[in-house]
Amino acid sequence: MSIATPALDTLRDTLVDEFKDTRLNLGSVLAGENLDPAKAFGVALSAARFLRAEKLAAALESDIRAGLGDTAPAVISDAVAAAGVMAMNTVYYRFRHMLAKESYEARPPRLRMSRMAQPATDKPTFELMSLACAALAGCELCIRNHEAHLIDAGTSEDACHDAVRIAAVINAAAVGIA
Repeated sequence: MSIATPALDTLRDTLVDEFKDTRLNLGSVLAGENLDPAKAFGVALSAARFLRAEKLAAALESDIRAGLGDTAPAVISDAVAAAGVMAMNTVYYRFRHMLAKESYEARPPRLRMSRMAQPATDKPTFELMSLACAALAGCELCIRNHEAHLIDAGTSEDACHDAVRIAAVINAAAVGIA
């Protein structure tokens, strides 16, 4: 099942010819090879919010509201929460990982991230959203952590791969739509 994307289509049509690949990729990655529409569009919205791509996020949110019915509020809420939590975590954990000092590793983060344990959708959906944001930030520690949680929970590598593909295309669209 796929959802109609009139708002995203309108925005996609504004991309110049140099972004033809991005226009084509936007449609194909959201078609849901290994992710259901709630997961695919949730990942896309979390990526757009993480990137602060306001026009893109607004179009995705509009299409989610129109196409996902009763599940739309939970998907939108988790996408926004994942983008916010990962904006914080990717800075903090990338810092610790890059320094690779035991003294920093021994310090507790003391950062609230309880939403990860209690998402509005489900843990795999929230983890996919988080994985996408981690990939956008280039945070190796976060990428490894979220992918491992997903695999341990029974999510396929294909689904993880699709989440990162969606994030990559949203990143390209954000550059083109700016």
